[in-house]
Amino acid sequence: MGLSCVIPAFNEAPRIERVLASVVGHPAIDEVIVVDDGSGDGTAEVVGRVAGVRLIRLPANRGKTFAVATGIEAAAHDLIMLLDSDLIGLAPEHIAALAAPVAEGRADVAISLRRNAPGLWRAIGLDYISGERVLRRDWLLEGAGEGGGLQALPRFGLEVHMNRMLIGRAARIAVVRWPEVESPFKHTKFGLWAGLRADARMMRDIFRTVPAHRAALQILQMRRLRVL
Repeated sequence: MGLSCVIPAFNEAPRIERVLASVVGHPAIDEVIVVDDGSGDGTAEVVGRVAGVRLIRLPANRGKTFAVATGIEAAAHDLIMLLDSDLIGLAPEHIAALAAPVAEGRADVAISLRRNAPGLWRAIGLDYISGERVLRRDWLLEGAGEGGGLQALPRFGLEVHMNRMLIGRAARIAVVRWPEVESPFKHTKFGLWAGLRADARMMRDIFRTVPAHRAALQILQMRRLRVL
């Protein structure tokens, strides 16, 4: 099964080239797709200079979920690797580690656990809203066309939606620790108040997709499904 890497990006010109350096030409990856989500900072121009990347440009900002869904629909391969575009410390060995459990048939989904994931998530061994995952494309597209599919979800509702699908399938989950990798906090990217507002919008979308009590239940259910 081939693997397509889908990377959504919104105003990530200063950071995305470092991420692409770890995935373009990687032996585990057959295709790299970047979906520029209406950026205004030259993100698309940075990506366009990197050979081996398929760039999809959205004319306006539609949110992470819509951008990811666009990339998944365009992907040519059976497995999808989802990566955030702002990761710090990402290296080719992290890509290999995330791909391996699913590619080798030891798990149905692999989910990253980064160095700066919340302390509770690191303590329990699961970041249930991690944006770095590997899983089957047909699972992600299941139900597409019914109520708009993935693109109809709230802007930041993708991860908890995927969790709901994985739990329903009793999928075997592999957690891949990335002790050298971080995702920058929003307040470091946008400033304190803008970052807090962005975090609040993200949590609002998560709980619009899955009520808070069910999100907590997802953590328990996913821990039971963990095989690695």
